[in-house]
Amino acid sequence: MEQIAELLNDGGVIIYPTDTTYAIGCHALKERAIERICALKGLDPRKHRFSVVFPDMSTISEYVKVDNASFKLMRRNLPGPFTFILPAGSRLPKIFRNRKEVGIRIPDNPIATTICNQIEAPLLSTTLPYDEDDDIGYLTEPELIDELFGDKVDMVIDGGTGGTEPSTIVDCTTGEAEIIRQGLGELIE
Repeated sequence: MEQIAELLNDGGVIIYPTDTTYAIGCHALKERAIERICALKGLDPRKHRFSVVFPDMSTISEYVKVDNASFKLMRRNLPGPFTFILPAGSRLPKIFRNRKEVGIRIPDNPIATTICNQIEAPLLSTTLPYDEDDDIGYLTEPELIDELFGDKVDMVIDGGTGGTEPSTIVDCTTGEAEIIRQGLGELIE
């Protein structure tokens, strides 16, 4: 874990397991690493919705604005396979300054949470690029993931066979929680 933390603190990009699927991640406050992920996936950081992964609820309010109802909803469902869309705070890197909202995750996966604790910061996270014609193993099997992406990232972390179902996305920006994508996990309201 120390090697992973050092890599991320130096601006590295990793592929790591979550409680839903494998994901591409980097230190959420390292802009060059975020730019690398955007280039890898062909994304515009001003338009793409990324998730920010935290180890627990303790530091979320430093990065997003959380009202009481959203906090209680998150408390009932996290850690778990949910992404909560919340109004962005000011601590996110400049690359996100024009963003009004950001997705928050606290995966129920000890590797993901340990990484966050080791770097003492959240991870910026996004799904692996995938085409429906691709072999599903390139999303779920660490050896195949490494074969496909190993030369594009600094490290692929083997957490065993991963899942294929994404997180459930819950929009909490309007004052009323709304599921905008049903994935793994049933929301406890």
